[in-house]
Amino acid sequence: MNCWNGKVALVTGASGGIGLAISEALASHGIKVIGLARRMDKLVEAAAMIGKHLFFPMRCDITEEDQILGTFNTIEEKFGGVDILVNNAGIFSLSYVMESDSMECQDLINTNLMAPAILAREAMNSMRKRQSRGHIINISDIAGLYLEAISIPMGMYGPSKYALQALGIELRHEISAAALDIKITTISPGYVRTDMLKRLYTYMNVSPDTLLKDRDIAEIVIYVLGTPGSVEIAEITVLPQGLGSNAILP
Repeated sequence: MNCWNGKVALVTGASGGIGLAISEALASHGIKVIGLARRMDKLVEAAAMIGKHLFFPMRCDITEEDQILGTFNTIEEKFGGVDILVNNAGIFSLSYVMESDSMECQDLINTNLMAPAILAREAMNSMRKRQSRGHIINISDIAGLYLEAISIPMGMYGPSKYALQALGIELRHEISAAALDIKITTISPGYVRTDMLKRLYTYMNVSPDTLLKDRDIAEIVIYVLGTPGSVEIAEITVLPQGLGSNAILP
């Protein structure tokens, strides 16, 4: 991890849960973390906890492309560019596609797929402009791998996570063609104890004690960032130990 000391990481959904845990872990390794979220008050609290010299809060609605572009302009002016991108922000649904209105579906796709694609585009261009080493990490879900085994209604959530897996593959193809020194990793966690998924666990009657913790995912982020330059972990699945198929099946 020494090679990332003093570098700049951009983390979406950094005001709580997995995003906050990832931000804390990155900062503990001397990485400057720019935390994005819509709630500035929570970001300010995170900065006070992590350290204002290591965590830099920026309000950004990632479903608005103009706000993403403005954020990258500010980052370039103040920090020089982005070296690590963690696409963590996402929204969840417990609904049927056939009962969802178009705006609900569009909002989910914009948050879970289009925003990561735009953020990755801007981060890659920042890295290419400086000819620097970089790493893009997409936080997906086992629903993006084993949707056939999950028989509860999730609307467009599962399709959006499948598409996020495909986005990582496409980015890797483009990076290879352009001969850039950028790694792409997709992390697919099993059930993690977060506020966003609280409704799901209540629906499934799952005990919180059997779930992954947000810091577990943060440790995986540090693990993939710490791999040698010659090693790229394309995809990694993280399940609660000891649950077997129950980590996937409701």
